[in-house]
Amino acid sequence: MPIRQLSETMINQIAAGEVIERPASVVKELVENALDAGASRVEIVTAGGGLNLIRVTDDGSGIPEPELSLAIARHCTSKLAEDINDIRSLGFRGEALPSIGSVSRLSIRSRTASGDSAAEIGIEGGRVLPVRPAAANRGTTVEVRDLFFATPARLKFMKGERAESSATSDVVKRIAIAFPAVRFTLAGSDRSTLDLPATDDSPEGSLRRVAQVMGAEFPDNSIAIDAMREGVRLTGHVSIPSFTRANALQQYAYVNGRPVRDKLIAGAIRGAFADVLPRDRHAVTVLFLSLDPAIVDVNVHPAKADVRFRDPGLVRGLIVGAIRQALADAGIRSATTGAAGMMAAFRPGAASYDHGGPANGHRSYEAAYRASGSAGFDPARSPQRPLDMQFGGFERAGAKNGGFGEPGQAAFDTGPLASADARAGQSEAAETLLGAVLGAARAQVHENYIVAQTRDSLVIVDQHAAHERLVYEALKNALHSRPVPSQMLLLPEIIDLPEEDAERLAMHSETLARFGLGIERFGPGAVAVRETPSMLGETNVQQLVRDLADEIADNDTVETLKERLDKIAATMACHGSVRSGRLLKAEEMNALLRQMEATPGSGTCNHGRPTYIELKLADIERLFGRR
Repeated sequence: MPIRQLSETMINQIAAGEVIERPASVVKELVENALDAGASRVEIVTAGGGLNLIRVTDDGSGIPEPELSLAIARHCTSKLAEDINDIRSLGFRGEALPSIGSVSRLSIRSRTASGDSAAEIGIEGGRVLPVRPAAANRGTTVEVRDLFFATPARLKFMKGERAESSATSDVVKRIAIAFPAVRFTLAGSDRSTLDLPATDDSPEGSLRRVAQVMGAEFPDNSIAIDAMREGVRLTGHVSIPSFTRANALQQYAYVNGRPVRDKLIAGAIRGAFADVLPRDRHAVTVLFLSLDPAIVDVNVHPAKADVRFRDPGLVRGLIVGAIRQALADAGIRSATTGAAGMMAAFRPGAASYDHGGPANGHRSYEAAYRASGSAGFDPARSPQRPLDMQFGGFERAGAKNGGFGEPGQAAFDTGPLASADARAGQSEAAETLLGAVLGAARAQVHENYIVAQTRDSLVIVDQHAAHERLVYEALKNALHSRPVPSQMLLLPEIIDLPEEDAERLAMHSETLARFGLGIERFGPGAVAVRETPSMLGETNVQQLVRDLADEIADNDTVETLKERLDKIAATMACHGSVRSGRLLKAEEMNALLRQMEATPGSGTCNHGRPTYIELKLADIERLFGRR
């Protein structure tokens, strides 16, 4: 078959296959054009999930009548000058409008601030209609009807109307978070309306916009992030470890104001929360990266959702380090949703639960707890055998009082009555403890839960989960404060690798040695492993080294080895922590509470379940009808 030039319509339809995947893609492109035009109000209307109708109206600068024909021509744009490395707008390729017009019936009606009247141009399946006068206010209205009528095969891949509408709503929300000073409204054929009033560009205004999108409870359960490293700045908010979701859909990331879905950023978020979240649970995040446009490539894919960083290791390290530091600085905090679950448990009918579901139409405490975002812990994964270890001032197994796991402990004994002066001193000390975050211990119930009182709340602490976290943090600090002990292999393990992988491993050999893994080059395309971390015991050295090589190639880090060591430390902490069923004296309970307050991340155990729940006095009074 001879080589021939494709028609302009065919070229645009090929481009549309990359840019316009579904109605949500059309909405994304049109809203970005409105924002680049300086709009302060964007209105979106859809019908049939966007397949029948998409109308986007803005009050931006508008398009002059002589430029309307250029606006629908391929690779024509006002947003890019000569330097492809200096992209400061959302759009820049000049492909969206002609691509949309090649697979739908498109009309653009626009009027500038200085124009006496508006003008309109249309495209039907790639056929351009002449420009004609129209009536309109300042700004632009783009209307897309019968999406994919010119390429009916694509319609077979569309989902139902509800799914397409949900995807459109998600796109609008993602964009709206980055532009709090703009009002967004989205109306669908099912009469549902999303209205996001404008706030302002201040940090407080930005957080209010986040609350509009992610729910009013997010600000109270989040931690602010503000960090900078080598010209790259990271700002935003992340949820506290006890406030989670079942999927990662509420993880929003932005690069220079552009919404992105980048695997490097997603992986960094997972790494930062690795040892504080339950399995299969995800943090809620809104992160903004600001950096020189020259060191990030947004021209990776026509949809502009992927980006590439010149120094991915720097970006990943900044995200992981900033989040972990913020979690540590925030101290101990419990999610407000935990109190909501507890309140639900006390309501009439909430305790009636069987395998068929809650009775009387009320949720059980278990259901309310899971809905609150704090579920995910499997008690079967928590061994109940004591280990002869000492952390945090508690006796070792076999010492006085029988150790952590002895079943035959003496009953709780407060000792002989103290003198009046001594009791007065104790009252003053107790009053001081009431001002602490976790307050003063008052009792231990069911040999596992510590009940404490603060000035305005009641706190219930799971003693095993809390001490498990304390032991784990102590082990981690000891593990990472000095080189990890290693064991010499009787015979070096020779591993054949691609030359580039062997070179990458050799470049990180000093870091790997600090974690107990001794690696050196062994000729071209091979490395010799002479030492492995003693904590790993018998391990598959070949697989470990290949996993490290893959991670270094992707992220320029050696987190795989560190994560394996941390998992071993977590297992040791689970065995060595104070057992359920261990009777504690008042001094021991208060010591545990004070250590929790001083230990970062102690709001959750190693498995991610909460270590304590706080119920405010106002909530208790509401339960008794006193408010």
